[in-house]
Amino acid sequence: MTQEELDALMNEDIDMEEMTDETAADTIEEDSEELFNSIDNPDGYRASAVHSWPPPPPTDDNKMVHQLDDVTKESEEKATEIFDLIEGISNDLTDSEDTVEEVNRVLDANIALFETLCTKFPHVEAFKTQLAQNQDAKAKNSSLKDMMETNIDTVMNIMDIMQYQDIHRQKIERVINVMRALSTYMNHLFSSKVDDAKRVTSAVHLPGDSTTDIVNSDDIEALLASFGQK
Repeated sequence: MTQEELDALMNEDIDMEEMTDETAADTIEEDSEELFNSIDNPDGYRASAVHSWPPPPPTDDNKMVHQLDDVTKESEEKATEIFDLIEGISNDLTDSEDTVEEVNRVLDANIALFETLCTKFPHVEAFKTQLAQNQDAKAKNSSLKDMMETNIDTVMNIMDIMQYQDIHRQKIERVINVMRALSTYMNHLFSSKVDDAKRVTSAVHLPGDSTTDIVNSDDIEALLASFGQK
């Protein structure tokens, strides 16, 4: 507060509310300047603020609903491909499990045969060797069967987890439906019975305006053309 303002306040020539507003404005300006000076890269901040306008043109790459439709479509297609691959793996594991069962039956028969031969001919080392090899093969085959059962359970868990992907797709579709409903509502809200072609031309300058520096039609067309150049 200057000495003149203080003297005027003492003489009740200055409105207290006006002075408070001016003081608050000065404080806001000082705080803004301090905040701007605290930014590490002020030039980068100015650049980001300038390039945020005009907005990008409404091309297919910038249309939100268009992009979300592409996301849901591609997501569904890829999910179907993944499910098909997982189903193929599951079927192969099931068939392999059946094959392991058949091998186990053959090994059991061999073990029973060589146990009988070893009992009748205890001095024949070949029978003992074949018995030991068949018993070892059965143990490995049993381990292979357990591993396949574990993999089948894992595949089922993967298919259950993939169900969440479909839920996420449905959530995105719900967002799309809400956005489209809002768009339709806004279109109806701002609709008019008067066709734009028949609407009276709006005035660009009214009596009492402080400036005659009004944007003309050429300036507006240049601005619209700049949207497509960004």
